[in-house]
Amino acid sequence: MPPMPLHSLRPLAAAALLCASSAQAQETFKIAYIDPLSGPFVNVGELMLNHVQFAVDEINAQGGLPGKVQLQLLQFDSKLSAQESQSALQAAIDQGARAIITGGSGSSVVTALVQSAARHNQRNPGKEVMVLNHSSIDPELTGKACNFWHFMFDANTAMRMKAISDYIKTQPDIKKVYLLNQDYAHGKQWAAYGRSMVGAARPDIAFVGETLHPIGRVKDFAPYVAKIKASGADTIITGNWGQDMALLLKSAGDAGLDYRYFNHSAGGVPGTVLAVSQAGKGQLTWVAEWHPGQADRPAADAQAKAYKAKTGKDFLAPRIDMTVRFLAAAMQKSQSTDPLKLALAMEDMALDTTVGKVRMRGQDHQLLLAQVVNTIAPVDGKRVTQGWEGTQWGFHTDAVIPAEQLTLPSACQMQRPTRR
Repeated sequence: MPPMPLHSLRPLAAAALLCASSAQAQETFKIAYIDPLSGPFVNVGELMLNHVQFAVDEINAQGGLPGKVQLQLLQFDSKLSAQESQSALQAAIDQGARAIITGGSGSSVVTALVQSAARHNQRNPGKEVMVLNHSSIDPELTGKACNFWHFMFDANTAMRMKAISDYIKTQPDIKKVYLLNQDYAHGKQWAAYGRSMVGAARPDIAFVGETLHPIGRVKDFAPYVAKIKASGADTIITGNWGQDMALLLKSAGDAGLDYRYFNHSAGGVPGTVLAVSQAGKGQLTWVAEWHPGQADRPAADAQAKAYKAKTGKDFLAPRIDMTVRFLAAAMQKSQSTDPLKLALAMEDMALDTTVGKVRMRGQDHQLLLAQVVNTIAPVDGKRVTQGWEGTQWGFHTDAVIPAEQLTLPSACQMQRPTRR
């Protein structure tokens, strides 16, 4: 048979390249990370991005996903803005993302993303996207505003305050409480749960004041601290995080005030341990699924060491890591990369993690996991065995509250898609 002319080979070669390109595209599942990568909370966004990237890299290295799929992480800056985040969502969809990972931009931003994703999915059956939320803990997101395409991988605000109020019940020295919070939906919510849940656990406690302040815009908390001092408070319930927590600690420390602070997650944000150590006064107690150096979570400590060895950075949030691992487990369970099948597979899924077995409740897509009440304190070789952020301050466990004790009723009435 005579050789084919060169001009005849070119279309065949082009077709082969096209097929190879299509096959390669099918082997990539794109995940879009949308969280703050600029502005006052950039350190928070970068911490969370590093956690997600670490999990993506490990899963890709292990292989085993259907069709030899590799995860690809796209990055978008939310700028702490609902409008900017919605623009980022559209850009992510245009670039082929089928899952959105978010949570560090606040509940208003995440709510806007969930609503936008739901509208897109309704208009584009077969091209849906799912929203995996690692840190925005507004109970409405798995309550009245629940959505089939949204999954929350953290204990919500009510669950966290339940853990704190159960602990405060055992602390008779807490007598007068001031509520200082950021002036946005979640800050107001944290204050409301503090008043109701702590008040129910300890009816003898006096709430001596309440203030809301602009989020991310206060440069000096001295006027707020003066107001708290005048109230006679011994304890502050605050939902502040990032620079708002660090600057509050600084102002109180500069004034020589030794308050107890109760917070939902500030200890897991970069710079907080350093801020406590520099203030030299104050006990910051917070709640999370784990804290560094926790004696009864050796698997999490091992993961933290592996993360540090690879990235040179501190590992603080197993839940962010497990967000990606739930997605991979759903792919394996469903043998699919279709977001609808992944969402169905994730419902009521139980997963063994570095912080124990956790379960994604199918009713409202709320992850159920134990919470650890812990306090930032100086290293003493007993309760606190390792320093953090280059300091001689770390964390000690105050109480471990099992998931069953924190599993609260949900008002979710979820509408499910008709496509199967």
